[in-house]
Amino acid sequence: MRHGRSLGLLALLLGATLAPPARALQPAELAIIINVDDPASVDTGEYYRTRRQVPAANVIRIHLGSPRQNLAPADFENAQRQVKAATSPAVQAYALAWTLPYRVGCMSISSAFAFGYGTRFCATGCKPTAPNPYFDSASRAPYRDFRMRPTMLLAGTTEGNVRQLIDRGAHSDASRPRGRAYLVITRDAARNTRSPLFPAIRAAFNSIIPIDIIEADGIRNRFDVMFYFTGTTAVPGLDTLGFLPGAVADHLTSAGGQLDGHGQMSALRWLEAGATGSYGSVVEPCNFPQKFPNPGLVLKYYLAGESLIEAYWKSVVWPGQGVFIGEPLAAPFDNRAAAPIGAP
Repeated sequence: MRHGRSLGLLALLLGATLAPPARALQPAELAIIINVDDPASVDTGEYYRTRRQVPAANVIRIHLGSPRQNLAPADFENAQRQVKAATSPAVQAYALAWTLPYRVGCMSISSAFAFGYGTRFCATGCKPTAPNPYFDSASRAPYRDFRMRPTMLLAGTTEGNVRQLIDRGAHSDASRPRGRAYLVITRDAARNTRSPLFPAIRAAFNSIIPIDIIEADGIRNRFDVMFYFTGTTAVPGLDTLGFLPGAVADHLTSAGGQLDGHGQMSALRWLEAGATGSYGSVVEPCNFPQKFPNPGLVLKYYLAGESLIEAYWKSVVWPGQGVFIGEPLAAPFDNRAAAPIGAP
């Protein structure tokens, strides 16, 4: 990972207090996009529609061809025209019912569907990219307010993995899990550019959820994991952890969003271990913290009751090179009444 200057650190710290209580994004505000050329995508999309009771009118079927890592911009633009024509103005976000493709040219596919394809969201070398207008926003309707739709992949190595992910997300709703947040500082200095944020995050949110700042390669034998943020090429000990339904976890590294990659740990490993949402970059981003989720903003909006897709998207300043994966509607802190679950 090439070195990038940690610009705007003060700006990343601003607003790190709990947002007003919120109603999470609703199924009628989400559209599911299915690649009819991929049987796994069809299975995932239909299962998710049924499990989350997404209106049938919000299911959009397109032809993307057989699964592959990188979709050519011209092919994407053809697919996007179909999607736009089929999307109701009431829809505020998209769920992509596949794992591949995760990239469009130099962009992640989640950002391409959110904003449209554009090289301003890309960079060769250590440079900023186009900003996310939804970043740290009070908006509850991103399409209405910004003409963009946050997008997340329902991703997994197998169809069974994806169904488990969907079930975890649905099970998490309004559960108010009694978990902990782990902010881990590894010995990998180049990948720990978010760590200067950690003390301020703990000061802001420790009265709401216990927050541990740990200097180690990783944590092990913890069974109350609700949030886990670190910086490293690969995270050890995932098989020893217990993630609560709705948990969010990611690692700052160059290629975590290359979901079928083998050089660095894929963000899919988090979901396989039991997390409900993760994030990773699909092309070399340099180690700008602005190109990765700000843990304080994830906590700010998720703990206030917003859905995973809302809270996660609001936490990244420059998301063009990063892909969001997980169950978009998961809302463990939604304000509906429910009995707490998880470790005491």
